[in-house]
Amino acid sequence: MSSEINIGDLLTTRTFLNPNKEALYDDYAGLRMTYRDLNERANRCGNGLFDLGLRRGDRVALLAQNGHQFAENFFGPTKIGMVMMPLNWRLTAQELAFILKDGGATAIVFDAEFAPVIDEIRGMGAAGSDLEHFICIGENAPDYATSYEAMLQASSTEEPTEKAGPDDNLFIMYTSGTTGHPKGVVHTHTTVMWGLLTFNATADTHFSDRYLLMMPMFHVGALTPLISSTYLGTTLVLLRSFDPVHTWKTIEAERITTTLAVPAMLNFMLQVPDYEKYDWSSVRYVASGAAPVPPSLIKTYMEMGIQINQIYGMTETCGPACMIGPDDAVSKIGSTGKAFFHTGVRIVDSQGNDQPPGEPGEVLVKGPHIMKEYWNRPEATAEAIVDGWLYTGDIATWDEDKFVTIQDRMKDMIISGGENIYPAEVENILLQHPEISDVAVIGQPSARWGESPVAVIVSENPELSIADITQHCEGKLARFKIPKGIERIDIIPRNPSGKILKRILRDEFPGPAPE
Repeated sequence: MSSEINIGDLLTTRTFLNPNKEALYDDYAGLRMTYRDLNERANRCGNGLFDLGLRRGDRVALLAQNGHQFAENFFGPTKIGMVMMPLNWRLTAQELAFILKDGGATAIVFDAEFAPVIDEIRGMGAAGSDLEHFICIGENAPDYATSYEAMLQASSTEEPTEKAGPDDNLFIMYTSGTTGHPKGVVHTHTTVMWGLLTFNATADTHFSDRYLLMMPMFHVGALTPLISSTYLGTTLVLLRSFDPVHTWKTIEAERITTTLAVPAMLNFMLQVPDYEKYDWSSVRYVASGAAPVPPSLIKTYMEMGIQINQIYGMTETCGPACMIGPDDAVSKIGSTGKAFFHTGVRIVDSQGNDQPPGEPGEVLVKGPHIMKEYWNRPEATAEAIVDGWLYTGDIATWDEDKFVTIQDRMKDMIISGGENIYPAEVENILLQHPEISDVAVIGQPSARWGESPVAVIVSENPELSIADITQHCEGKLARFKIPKGIERIDIIPRNPSGKILKRILRDEFPGPAPE
């Protein structure tokens, strides 16, 4: 086995050590795979793409639901040094086209159900993407696409001979941008390796764990556990999508020991009628991130014997920033914990000075797991990382023991059901409506989603409705980004530099958001 850092080869090494151990159970496909099974198919995938002409450094986009094919497409090609671009399948063709063009992807592997979206992107020609190779997972592949299974069957199960180096790019994961365009977060094999070391040195994870993965695998909150499970040799149970009833059934049937769920998921699970009938005695704890977990929700699960450990991180940190451990989850309820192992955290004022306990400030994170850069955006990279410290844009306080509690988001990001929504992107689309002269998008509390986007508009048409706005946004924005309601105002408040004063708008329109 090679001692070089190569994230794809983690699967190779785990297969060498535990070839017959169950690697994953794909619930949707009804398929159980050992590490040997997974590694052979991953090798076929990487070799198949190599045979098509893809080489080290080439970007391969992946538009797929949770499933064993996602894992195969991640580990196989990255052994060789291909750079994966996991795509949010909730995005529109227009949004995906920007990402594909910006990232320079020349190949895409996609689920058959997304063929209409791919057709739309292909219809845009060179302006839509630089794609040359189309590989379709599932039956009824379009004429222009290669069948994924056919590609695998024609490819070798042997380990690829061409290998990625430690400092090669591993993946580019796009996050919504405050300017209205998403930015590609670049992680290398080394930064991700440090992310794994950091996570596993801090979190309560074991070789014998059965981890329920139900977050979309295009999120770092699912991709990092995928890699970490292979590194540790745990078993992954993959759900294609989140369904609260099916989640309880799976926890019982598969004897799940741990998982990660955003607060909205935890809330939905408690709304299942007679959820008490399920056996969750195998669950040791649930990590929860993407938004602060209400203490009342934590207490409810504590009464059920399930510990909720808050976790705070972001794509730029490969996941880890802060986490509360099992020994502090009760005494420090509501906190997201201390900095991860191998991680530095500071809370600073606007001048960059460290804040004392109890005083809010911006969260800064430092560590070898911080991203390499924003793809082709040196100015944005230089603004985000200063002297090795990542400026997160999040506001928090900490106590005398350095336990961090997240307060707000400087960048006005809205988190709805675990999905990040940046108001500027939505505002740019709304301003294209001929009857909206000015607009600001804010988040309002939602019992269902945690937060929902609401448009505060300036318009001379008093009849302009939320239905009109929804129709305008269809096809331009993913559905979760479309405002759920509208508020009216005569003038959007701004500071002297023209920045919208979102705090004033949140105070004036506190919600709750329409459901």
